[in-house]
Amino acid sequence: MTAAMIELDDGTQLRTWTTGSVIPQRFPVVMVHGGPGVPDYLAPVAGIIDDLCLVHRYDQRGTGGSCWEGKHTIARHVDDLALLLDAWGHDQVVLVGHSFGTSMAGYFLLAHPERVAGLIQIAGPFLDPWREADQAAQRARRTDEQQARLDELDAIEPRTDAEEIEYLTLSWLTDHADRTRAWDWALASARTLRPINYAMNAQLNAAKKADPLEAHVDELRERLPPGAMIIGGAGDSRPADALQRLGTRLNCETIIIPNAGHHPWLDAPDQFGVTLRAAVARQAQGPS
Repeated sequence: MTAAMIELDDGTQLRTWTTGSVIPQRFPVVMVHGGPGVPDYLAPVAGIIDDLCLVHRYDQRGTGGSCWEGKHTIARHVDDLALLLDAWGHDQVVLVGHSFGTSMAGYFLLAHPERVAGLIQIAGPFLDPWREADQAAQRARRTDEQQARLDELDAIEPRTDAEEIEYLTLSWLTDHADRTRAWDWALASARTLRPINYAMNAQLNAAKKADPLEAHVDELRERLPPGAMIIGGAGDSRPADALQRLGTRLNCETIIIPNAGHHPWLDAPDQFGVTLRAAVARQAQGPS
């Protein structure tokens, strides 16, 4: 693995990682993590496919090793990704987005369709209505005591580090279909994906709400690269039918993995791995 800091047009440096090898006639993959406001966590997903092609990951500005302070906009993050492709020397790539990263990949496709050779969306984006069902599923997956503690911690400002870890664990434990391991997985994430950039989270979620991807479904369908795929988990708290409805509108293959949650590489590693590898092998195949 090669780690590198890449400087952008405004002087901001983004932390990046590259694994795999350049393979002739195969497009590289760029992974776009979710959040918004957390650093990259997709190393395990990169490890599933980096024998197939070159794979890049990065901390979005304002997270992890990509230190930055300022107002976050969709356009700025789209520009960041385009500048990264330039720095890596890639005209076209396969984008693999997860969660909020699927929205970022979608906005990038709208702005730069000529640079997207393939698109794999994992656990998103979701087509409304879905939030009420998600909230109901989250509440059902927490005990009354857990919900009360989450509400109590949510009202504390600022939280201590221990309180923040507990808060994030209680927030994220509903992401996982395997309820016997959900707490441990959420706790591991809470310990490593800090600090959360809450300002970034609020600003980008507001920007997405002001200009929702679902308002651009027709444009996305026109720009969608051949073989694009949506992968979701039947056990995600976010309803799988919201992914399937989007896939139908985009004329895009949608695969819902049984017993998988919002991070399907954790709940269902074997089936997810087979699905992702097949999608990457097909979409990364460049012109001969």
